[in-house]
Amino acid sequence: MTRRGATLSTSEVRRDAVVDAAITEFARTGYHGTPINNVAAKAAISPAYVFKLFPGKIALFVAALDRCFELVEQALSAGAVRADSADPDAVLHEMGGAYAQLIADKSLLMLQVHALSASDIPEIADAMRRGIARVTSFAKTRSGAGDGAVQLFMAYGQLCHLIVTLDLDSNDGDWAAVLTDGMRHPNAH
Repeated sequence: MTRRGATLSTSEVRRDAVVDAAITEFARTGYHGTPINNVAAKAAISPAYVFKLFPGKIALFVAALDRCFELVEQALSAGAVRADSADPDAVLHEMGGAYAQLIADKSLLMLQVHALSASDIPEIADAMRRGIARVTSFAKTRSGAGDGAVQLFMAYGQLCHLIVTLDLDSNDGDWAAVLTDGMRHPNAH
C-alpha cells in the first residue's frame, strides 16, 4: 500500500510488497508456522532482502499487523462517509457494514486471529493493543458515540470474527441462528 502522491524508493516499494505478502502468508499459517522464506517467495524477493528491510520475523509480523489496522481504519472511514446522517448509531452501523465487507477476504481477519494466538510475544501483544486502541479511538471520535455504544460496536466486531471464521452464516443450528441474527456478512473467501 503506497502513500498517494509520494515517490517511493525501490526499498520502500519492496517493503510495501513484503508487508502485503506477510499479511497473506501469516494469515494462512500464523506467526509460528510461517517461515520468512515463504513471505520472501510470495513477495518475489530473496529472504536476505526481507531481513535487510526487517530485522526479524517479529518486526515483519508487527508491520503486517500495523498495516492490517491501517486498512481497518480506512474501511471504517469509508463506511462512516456512507452514513445517511451524523447520528452516532447510523455512523457506527455503516462502519460495521464496511468492516464486514473488509473481512469477507479472510486475510486481515485471520492475521488478527493469529496475532491473538501469538500474543505471548510482547511485541505482538503491544501491536495488537495499539491496533485495537486505534480502531476504538477512531470509532469513538468519528461516530461521536458514547463509550457504551463504542464498546458494543467493538464487541460486535469480535462476534463478526467468530461468525466469519466458523462460517456460522451457513450453519443450520439454532445456536448459530442466535449468534448470526441481524449480522451482515458478505460471503467470506
